[in-house]
Amino acid sequence: MSAEAAQSHESIELWIKELAHHLEVDGIEIDIDAVLALAGQAAHTVVRPAAPVTTYLIGYVAGLAEATGQADFQTASRAASRVAAQLLERRSGAVG
Repeated sequence: MSAEAAQSHESIELWIKELAHHLEVDGIEIDIDAVLALAGQAAHTVVRPAAPVTTYLIGYVAGLAEATGQADFQTASRAASRVAAQLLERRSGAVG
C-alpha cells in the first residue's frame, strides 16, 4: 500500500470512528476495503452515483435484518453485499 493510500485509509478509519461515535454506534466494525471495492464495482458497472446508493442500501437492509431479529448485522451485511456483487457481475457480463 502506498503512503498516500495508507493515509487515505487512516483518514477513513478516523472518520468512521468519529461518525459512529456521534451516531451512537461506537465499536461498529466495518470492512472498509470490502465496502470500497463494492462501491467501486457499482460505480464502474452502473454509474458513479450508484456507489453510495448501493452501500447505503446494503447498510439499511443489514440494520433492518438485525432490528427484526432475522440476522446479526455482520451476517446480514455480508449476505446483502453478496447479492449486490452477484447482480453487478451479471450486469458487467451483459451485452449492451
